[in-house]
Amino acid sequence: MSYLDNILFAILLIFGFGYFYNSVRKIKRNINLGIEVDRYDHPKARWANMAMIALGQSKMVKKPIAGILHIIVYLGFIIINIELLEIIIDGLFGTHRIFAFLGTTYNVLIASFEILAGLVLIAVFAFWTRRNIIKLKRFVSSDLKGWPKNDGNYILYFEVVLMTLFLLMNASDLHLQNVPGGYSHYIKAGFFPISQFIEPIFNGMSNELVMILYEVFWWLHIAGILVFMNYLYFSKHLHILLAFPNTYFADLHPQGQFDNLESVTKEVKLMMDPTVDPFASAPVDENAVPSKFGASDIQDLHWVQLLNAYTCTECGRCTSVCPANITGKKLSPRKIMMDTRDRMEEVGRNMDANKGVFIPDNKSLLNDYITPEELWACTTCNACVEECPVNISPLSIIMDMRRYLVMEQSAAPMPVNAMMTNIENNGAPWQYNQQDRLNWKNEN
Repeated sequence: MSYLDNILFAILLIFGFGYFYNSVRKIKRNINLGIEVDRYDHPKARWANMAMIALGQSKMVKKPIAGILHIIVYLGFIIINIELLEIIIDGLFGTHRIFAFLGTTYNVLIASFEILAGLVLIAVFAFWTRRNIIKLKRFVSSDLKGWPKNDGNYILYFEVVLMTLFLLMNASDLHLQNVPGGYSHYIKAGFFPISQFIEPIFNGMSNELVMILYEVFWWLHIAGILVFMNYLYFSKHLHILLAFPNTYFADLHPQGQFDNLESVTKEVKLMMDPTVDPFASAPVDENAVPSKFGASDIQDLHWVQLLNAYTCTECGRCTSVCPANITGKKLSPRKIMMDTRDRMEEVGRNMDANKGVFIPDNKSLLNDYITPEELWACTTCNACVEECPVNISPLSIIMDMRRYLVMEQSAAPMPVNAMMTNIENNGAPWQYNQQDRLNWKNEN
């Protein structure tokens, strides 16, 4: 490579990683719009969660076919991109296969990269078939129309292009390694179990043309990786990066255990303790904005819930096991997460346009994105939480928004209002007073 090539490559890297860094900053800012919550306890359990679920893919293999295919693509993405380090060094310093000095180890690495690339192509074809030919139910539902559906296919096309360029790059390199007399720049290095079968397509071409093609494949491959990396911000495949922190910060409490609102707990304790003087508490700031009961917008959710929204893979496993959705109700746990992320992005764009300050837009997550009908359809069975391969909890968002409807707007459905009235009047959910509860025992 000439020095001009090295400079252009450095500029490409600076733009690629610079744009990616800016996207990461936006994601972090948007997540931090949420309320603070302590998820730093029990670090050993959290590390174990991350190792088993994010790294070990333990929940993915509950569906064996999809799980194994996903592991192949996942390993291909992680391991093949080790090769990215060599490409960066070669691009910056004009070297070629800088790690070739590793000898047998290098040959094994290149061979494993190629085998994985071939397996990834097979897995991607299977995924594409499941989405577009077999059309599994969870991939053709109404909440995946438009961009979400196309995004899933775009990622598959990206994978095909990147793996194909990788194999073509190796095949052309192998051809130049075997040129009689050889080229000093194209040293004999690597073992190519797949691209050796592609290499014959270059027979009959001039060596100069093959060299040009190699350069084209090399530049397109690294440029494609950088484009893919920056595409993640706009895609559901952000989970490639966020699955690790998401599983680490997941709720460790038993499923079904809900947290108490601190403000409500404090008031109840004051009422139940006759020795406490409520007027002796610390003075109240009259200018302070009172906190909400529950959540109506993303600023009312805690930051782990917002991290959940960015991590959602849109795989639809949650919705496929949701009893409300199965029985025709409007609720889709996947849509809850997608709507939360869409609202978060909308708020982020608002802040970008107003120098980092959010200007109220008369919109909210509740009603504008998620309807009360969806929220009240939930049976709180935790099936969606159990099924999610990266420990996302749509239920926690549903429950916080229900709290807002009940405690802030008194907008519970009639059966719920009747139940609460009965508890208030009769001390039980039923409409019978306490004196009549045992009347059933006198019936014949």
